[in-house]
Amino acid sequence: MRHGKKFNHLGRKPAHRKAMLSNMASSLIMEKRISTTVAKAKELRKYVEPLLTRSKTDDTNSRRVVFSYLQNKESVSELFNEVADKIANRPGGYTRILKTGNRLGDNADMCVIELVDYNELLLKEAKPEKAKTRRSRRGKGGSDEDTPAAKPEVVVAADTTEEVVAEAPVEEEVVEVEAEEVAEEVVEETPAAAEPVEAEEVVEEAPKEAESVEAEEEAVAEVEPIVAEEEAVAETPTEDEAEPVEAEETPAEEAAPEEDAPQDDTTDEEEKKD
Repeated sequence: MRHGKKFNHLGRKPAHRKAMLSNMASSLIMEKRISTTVAKAKELRKYVEPLLTRSKTDDTNSRRVVFSYLQNKESVSELFNEVADKIANRPGGYTRILKTGNRLGDNADMCVIELVDYNELLLKEAKPEKAKTRRSRRGKGGSDEDTPAAKPEVVVAADTTEEVVAEAPVEEEVVEVEAEEVAEEVVEETPAAAEPVEAEEVVEEAPKEAESVEAEEEAVAEVEPIVAEEEAVAETPTEDEAEPVEAEETPAEEAAPEEDAPQDDTTDEEEKKD
């Protein structure tokens, strides 16, 4: 009678069952993922997870104990050298069982058993865990025991504010001192920069004055011939003014022979008398 024997015998004798689980554990450590039936996977999880926990302490005793179960040097070295570093921060739950459906033929439930830390796709999708907050069932009017716990927090906050306020004037003084130094440097640099500017302005003004003098001389030279022509035109009489002068002179010439004519007559009469 099998009273009290609650584990699954898997239809095998003890020696066969232990050998099968040992081989499956070695395959899982080496391959990180194997496919089997759900019943075998559940028994394998109970068999291999204690060995994974023991691999976190790497000493001779742990290696000998794990080797007594696996009977495979390669799987033992793989477990202690690589897998142990991967699962170092995980407190249990090293394997995951994913059901894949039923097997053709005997319709057995199939699944995939894998090491959790080697499935990178599910690790990326996993969200960071939120910090757990502890809630009390007490109402707003709690006992006096809760109030002292809140007071130290207020005191700490006050101390931090005082430190911040004390540090703020120091920063302002440092900023003011730096601003004064910068202003002094600027004042010292301005005279040196102003002198070359003034020299440049003088040099620029001198060519401008020379250009203006040359322009005035050219303008005067252009105007002088025009003024001379205007004066010559003003001195020369026009044709209308010249004609009356000739008209006035001609009567004088005609009058002169008339005056000479009587003298000739007188001369002729004197000659006759003689």
